[in-house]
Amino acid sequence: MAEWLYEAGIGEARAALVEDGEIIEARIEREGEGPRVGAVVGARLIEAGKGGRGALVTLDWPDSPPATLAGLPPLTSTGARLTVEITRMALRERGRDKAARARIAEAGADIADGPDLRARIAAGGDPVIEMQPTGADPLEAAGWSELIDGVRIGHWPFDGGALWVDATPAMVLIDIDGEGDALALALAGARAAAAVIRRCDIGGSIGIDFPSVADRAGRQAIDAAIDAALPQPFERTAVNGFGFMQIIRRRDRPSLIEQIRLDPVATDAALLLRQAGRARGTGALTLTARSGVIDRIAAHPHWIEALQNGTGRPIRLTVDPAMKGAGHAQ
Repeated sequence: MAEWLYEAGIGEARAALVEDGEIIEARIEREGEGPRVGAVVGARLIEAGKGGRGALVTLDWPDSPPATLAGLPPLTSTGARLTVEITRMALRERGRDKAARARIAEAGADIADGPDLRARIAAGGDPVIEMQPTGADPLEAAGWSELIDGVRIGHWPFDGGALWVDATPAMVLIDIDGEGDALALALAGARAAAAVIRRCDIGGSIGIDFPSVADRAGRQAIDAAIDAALPQPFERTAVNGFGFMQIIRRRDRPSLIEQIRLDPVATDAALLLRQAGRARGTGALTLTARSGVIDRIAAHPHWIEALQNGTGRPIRLTVDPAMKGAGHAQ
């Protein structure tokens, strides 16, 4: 039976749906990512757009992030105060960021944040196990570090081949690489690609480059393999004669690819804080990493306080310019 492992970490909550010892879905929710989907937020109109399109608001949120607004009432003046509901979180893409999306909230709606990660996974009905920073580490045993490395590198081996995954501003591209019979490789790659899409919560436009299969029956078998392995809802094209399929999935919050690959400093800071929270010993707990990671942690004094309270040890931050990755805590 599948169950969620949930950890309310310092600066980052994380969860993994584990079945038969393997992570089949993973989610991260970071402090500072902005209002969640479903949040009801005060806002001020800064651009009215034209014909009900292109309206832009600033949100009553730390640093006043912008959001695009749908359904702006006619004749609403620039500067007007509004109450809006977030329908898509802000997203990060290579070379650019996308503002959150919002709509006018229902009349009388109370200001409130949207459901957090813990509430969202519980709503799915699978059991939720609360992780503690002491004792056994079932999240790591299920392959959490390997998952992070897979996302970071973009390389996902499977029996008979491997996937190469890259995120472009237009879409996430998945290339299936391997040797041997083209159809057998394509079918195995289809199952592996569906697993990665689900595991990393990849949404939006996704392109899969399969080995070219000449006959129509083979291409239809690839289509069927995707349909069987990837949970609905999604839309897709059929595999074309060049071996390409496009999949469209709902995208209303950042995927692991956006969070991990496009913000490596935040990723390594979270990993270092997790490592530090599980460190054993007495005396000062020293966190050593490259300057970007240490600066990220130092900029959040409440993270350091939480780590100090959790471990019962004073915390020291040390910069090592030669240190790679998340660094170490000891």
